[in-house]
Amino acid sequence: MEDSAPSDSQPPQPPEPPAPPQARTSPRTMAVAGTALALALFLTVGGFVQFINPAFGIWFTELFVFLGLGWMMLRFNGWRPREYTGLTPAPRAATLFGFVLGVANFFALVVPIQYGAQSLAPEWLTKLFDSSRLFEGQSPVELALLLTGVSVAAPLCEEFFFRGILQRGLTPAPPASPVRALVVTAVVFSAFHLDPVGFAARVELGLLFGWLCLRTGSLWPSIAAHAANNLVSSVLFLVAKALGQEGTDSETDPRAVLALAGLGFIGLSALLTAARHYPGLLGGQARATDEESRAPEPHPSLAGLLLPWVVAATLSLVALAAVDARGISLNFYDAQHSLPELEKDSPPGLQAERKALQVLRDAARRGKSPMEAYYEERERQARAHRRALGLQKEP
Repeated sequence: MEDSAPSDSQPPQPPEPPAPPQARTSPRTMAVAGTALALALFLTVGGFVQFINPAFGIWFTELFVFLGLGWMMLRFNGWRPREYTGLTPAPRAATLFGFVLGVANFFALVVPIQYGAQSLAPEWLTKLFDSSRLFEGQSPVELALLLTGVSVAAPLCEEFFFRGILQRGLTPAPPASPVRALVVTAVVFSAFHLDPVGFAARVELGLLFGWLCLRTGSLWPSIAAHAANNLVSSVLFLVAKALGQEGTDSETDPRAVLALAGLGFIGLSALLTAARHYPGLLGGQARATDEESRAPEPHPSLAGLLLPWVVAATLSLVALAAVDARGISLNFYDAQHSLPELEKDSPPGLQAERKALQVLRDAARRGKSPMEAYYEERERQARAHRRALGLQKEP
């Protein structure tokens, strides 16, 4: 039997795996362009909605500017938002550690930094950027919306955008250092708050939140620390207001500031020491890689992504107009007819009139008093109080 000739044909090769889907733009480009767009929307749409109703405006801005815009950018560029930003899963120990660390950091660093900034800034600048005015003249429902907005919506949505998108997009691949991205993100995060007096304190917070995100590989510890900071500051302000002790930081006893900072520093040091001895407090997981964060093709269209968010934002504004039309009208009227500011040492009669005007405004907003009655009294007080304070008439 003759030997068969060797075959020249090659065995079939397995098909090459499909190339992973690619993002439409690089993470850095997406982060920079998205931040610029977020700033434009924050100043225009967000600013307008917060003007017509501050409590509603905080939720609207957080959900539709920071969360909504960020979510659409990621989906449009072919990313899975939760995996890309580090929203899942939530490490319980690290998240709880982040919350407690946020409380300690507030007293150890935020309080003294803010106190120093308030003491050095001119009085007119401190009054101009006094965030406590946000709580003035609000109904109980609006106070609840404000408190939950700054302690729930802001931490979640801002960390999603600034740490999850901006910081990740700016962070170079290992072994390059992430420090520059951490610092730049903290500065941008603080600048978005448009508060020069609180700028340094918020940069420190941004560094803390960014460090937690880098260290744990998850967004939840930074969200928890952010929530703790905002919650403690809001609760302390409301307690001081209820006790009739609200005031600027420049009026605070420096010894009280030093005592709080000392206690906070002890707590902060103890927490960081515990983290060194128990790595699980700050460990747990590595952030998803680019391959794990990519969404399968085809990527959704821009119109398909925009439609549900635009519809939801529009419906929420329509609901606000239906529920609080009188309040919106009053806000526009107040902006056009400003009142002279009364200092604490202003004549008691003027202060009593101003409080009565607020009562009349609340009644007009609820429909229990004619709007015209409030308009007339506000215009009268504007003229009378300017004369009493020796101020020139407005042009």
